[in-house]
Amino acid sequence: DPNDYEVGKRQSLPMINILNPDGTMNAAAGKYEGLSIKDARKQVVADLDALGLLGEIEARQIEMAHSDRSKTAIEPYLANQWFVRMDTLAQMAMDAVSDGRVKIVPPRYAKGYLDWLGEKRDWPVSRQLWWGHRIPIWSRVETDEQELEDIEAYLDADPALEQGQMSYFVERPREDESLTPEEKADLPHAVIQVCIQDEDPETESRIEELGFTQDPDVLDTWFSSALWPHSTLGWPEKTEALDYFYPTDLLSTSRDIITLWVARMVLAGLHNMGEVPFREVYIHPKILDGYGETMSKSKGNGIDPLDVQEKVGADSLRFGLAYLTTETQDVRMPAEFECPHCNHVMEQTKKNRMLPKLACKACGKEFSTQWAQTEADKALPRGAVVSERFELGRNFCNKLWNAARFVLINLDGYTPGPVADADLQLEDRWILSRLATVTQGVDEALDSYRFAEAARLLYDFAWDEFCSFYVEMMKERLADAQGRAAAQRVLASTLDQLLRLLHPLVPFITEDLWQRLAEIAPERGLAEPTAAAEAIIIAPWPTADTARIDATIEQRFAKFQATLGGIREIRSRQNIAPKQEIEFSVRCDEEIKALLAPLEAYFESMANAKTTGWGPDTKAPELSANVSLPGIEVFVDLADLIDVPSEIARNEKELEKLQGFIAGKEKQLSNKNFTDKAPANVVAEHRQSLEDAKQQAASIEATLVNLRARRSS
Repeated sequence: DPNDYEVGKRQSLPMINILNPDGTMNAAAGKYEGLSIKDARKQVVADLDALGLLGEIEARQIEMAHSDRSKTAIEPYLANQWFVRMDTLAQMAMDAVSDGRVKIVPPRYAKGYLDWLGEKRDWPVSRQLWWGHRIPIWSRVETDEQELEDIEAYLDADPALEQGQMSYFVERPREDESLTPEEKADLPHAVIQVCIQDEDPETESRIEELGFTQDPDVLDTWFSSALWPHSTLGWPEKTEALDYFYPTDLLSTSRDIITLWVARMVLAGLHNMGEVPFREVYIHPKILDGYGETMSKSKGNGIDPLDVQEKVGADSLRFGLAYLTTETQDVRMPAEFECPHCNHVMEQTKKNRMLPKLACKACGKEFSTQWAQTEADKALPRGAVVSERFELGRNFCNKLWNAARFVLINLDGYTPGPVADADLQLEDRWILSRLATVTQGVDEALDSYRFAEAARLLYDFAWDEFCSFYVEMMKERLADAQGRAAAQRVLASTLDQLLRLLHPLVPFITEDLWQRLAEIAPERGLAEPTAAAEAIIIAPWPTADTARIDATIEQRFAKFQATLGGIREIRSRQNIAPKQEIEFSVRCDEEIKALLAPLEAYFESMANAKTTGWGPDTKAPELSANVSLPGIEVFVDLADLIDVPSEIARNEKELEKLQGFIAGKEKQLSNKNFTDKAPANVVAEHRQSLEDAKQQAASIEATLVNLRARRSS
């Protein structure tokens, strides 16, 4: 127990080892010598019982570390270890982060790095393993002073010592003042430790001929890994690769190994190279299974990326991961087995995740898993391990592909040429403004490693604005010979920049579309068309054309999208056929009216809906369905179209929600602790929110009166 060990050190208690390296009891265990740990414990309990010294045996659950591989309890074992002194090294690594030479993102992880190094505990680097860098230390025990002096003289004359390839030091165990005379008598007179810097068979042979024996231990894996940033580039030789690539810009890693690896790479780099190994460290979130456990092969709870790639594609896998990679929290990803016979998916549980085969709950047929061992199990079709979290990526890639293919088909007859601002239609100015705004946002997100934010910005722009709105708006213009050329040039230019923005997230589909676009429109651009790069991977990263950003147009189209969405929702809710023309009106203030009224034609072309009125004085038709949006009330005239019972039920449910919201707001605003202490602007926002809710409730109540009258008639 670590706590017992610390108490023993503070009290200068003797450190007694009772274990052999193979886990059996040694001579210090007395009559239990030779027994395994498990058998020795049983025998101790039996002996206590035989002596009448056993009080009671109580079943109790305790925390005990177990090996992931062997699944057995980890037992403490006292052994001589080599340590790296950490006082100076730790301080160097701390200073590198404190003075900004190494920046950790997100910044909160820097505290754990500094706290751990601040303890400055010496680092034990001995490991009793079969693989690894063997510790380059050779030892020999000396029985008297004359023998010691003879060996020292021989070592001092060795050419490797003069060349700096070998060093040695003398350990005198009997000089330890904390030992008793009896303890000192059991120790050797001296021990000579020789360190050989590089692998040198001749020097090693000379040393071993003198009776020196190399330490059997290997270096800690993290010690070897700490050398990775420079040892892989040819260090200690001064190579061209080392000069070019060291230091690098960024290390991306998990928080689990900030102390194990990141800190040690920094201190090793500073010690060996005199410079930090990287400028920034990005700590990414972890992907956990559905139970919140870290995915690992030994637990059998991982998702095979090759299975995901086979099912939804490499781009869907990549985009899905980026979309989930938030700054603040880990990601839970429930895993599922997919039946190879019927494609039915079954939840992966703690009970079934390591079974060699499973029976599908849908078709009843058996399939193997990654744990299949017998030939019979391996002969079964293998069930893939996948997750529904990647469906979003697949749907997005499909949407992008279909929209881009529509654009490519409609670029037939494309000719490059500049497009003057005066020739841009309202929807062109909107999409170019949004494209510039999104490009700015993506740049800022990627610069600060907010990958999920970049993915969400591009997802929303590509799906909701470019594919669902702008491409739809362009259909009529593409059919018009007079406006077709300008429409094609704006479409080609917009798709060009969108593909480049998306390329880091979905590299394969964007490269494919880039090549197809190049066949039809090899020169693209609005101001001065230029030849596109041969491949998107070498195309320049797009820059935001801030001169095109127009906040008013963006606000106008945001309101338009919300209103159009409300109309479509009512059409869907009431089961009104898309070909059936509908009439709608909008209650809003004059400012919103000024934004929406110029877009009447788009409501007709995109929703088959004609407006009958805008503004604050708009009245709801006697029989109508409505949708309440921030600052907007949409009414669709449903005379002869309405499903009265379902509309009454929907409005009653909506009214109930609003009444609950109003009651909560009124209670909050009646609390003087809130109204007196909260900032005035916050209180004002809450009052306005309450007023808006009351207006929406009044509108719904009026609609319900009309609907109920209609039902009773």
